[in-house]
Amino acid sequence: MNNPKIPLVVLDTNVLLVSVSSRSKYHWLYQSLLEGKYKLAITQSILFEYEEQLSLHWNKEVALNVIRSITELPNTIFTTIHYHLNLIVTDEDDNKFVDCAFAANANLIVTHDHHFNILKEIPFPVIPVVDVNRFEEILDNEAKEF
Repeated sequence: MNNPKIPLVVLDTNVLLVSVSSRSKYHWLYQSLLEGKYKLAITQSILFEYEEQLSLHWNKEVALNVIRSITELPNTIFTTIHYHLNLIVTDEDDNKFVDCAFAANANLIVTHDHHFNILKEIPFPVIPVVDVNRFEEILDNEAKEF
């Protein structure tokens, strides 16, 4: 895991949800995590949200299996939040992902949520946001950007 070309990312819940099923066109995202193609920064709060939403959209067993796999991966970076930046005011619950990205010095937040677009207008801290399709391009290019 010492390869500097492996990006460190924060996954918004919406992209994790659509990537779990092997039938999803975004399953490559979850599979790439399991294969160590990128590092995932998480906090306890993010894990709780993942579990809650996976339980609602799938079931409790699927949720527990996904959470277990994430927490046991060597490319999962458990992050402690020291600062609450409160940069997203339209959906304050999304700030947990921004704070995690800031604390972990993540390369990207991967999301389909338009609330994160505000980060493109803020000069500091610089926290790039991409959608799943752009992240796939980045991984396909072997993370040359990092």
